[in-house]
Amino acid sequence: MNNSLIRSILILSALFLTSACSLIYDKHVQWETVKPEIFPVLYATGFAPISMQRSTHETQRMLMAIKASKIAAYAELAEQVYGQQVSGKVTMADLLIEDQQLTASVQGIIRGAKVIKSYPVGDVYTTELQLNFEDVYNIYQANQNRKEIKDVTHF
Repeated sequence: MNNSLIRSILILSALFLTSACSLIYDKHVQWETVKPEIFPVLYATGFAPISMQRSTHETQRMLMAIKASKIAAYAELAEQVYGQQVSGKVTMADLLIEDQQLTASVQGIIRGAKVIKSYPVGDVYTTELQLNFEDVYNIYQANQNRKEIKDVTHF
């Protein structure tokens, strides 16, 4: 009887103390948006051969090269922002290399990039992109409010 009474008192007092804390102390948190001091600017260049595009019409080959060079420039920007994943595989037999493979991939979303220049140089179409992280910051601020704690008041 004594053990069960003491155990009940301990459980009730623990419940009371934990619930009393939340009743006595309450807090109000104020949030403040923090803007970085500096914003980097990245540049990327993409190239695509005009004559190797699969079309019989010269104008269509030019348009396809423009698009391909732009995609190549975006891929280069993604490499700079997110990095590039590289994986390799080597197969050996009798201590001799039989097969060696190396693959690379990049994946990411680029928002806020601007085309600076797009022009042909001989048989190659070139596209230059710029990614200003201040523009990226403003885009993300418009989509979601990233905030930090400004002040906490306990009552």
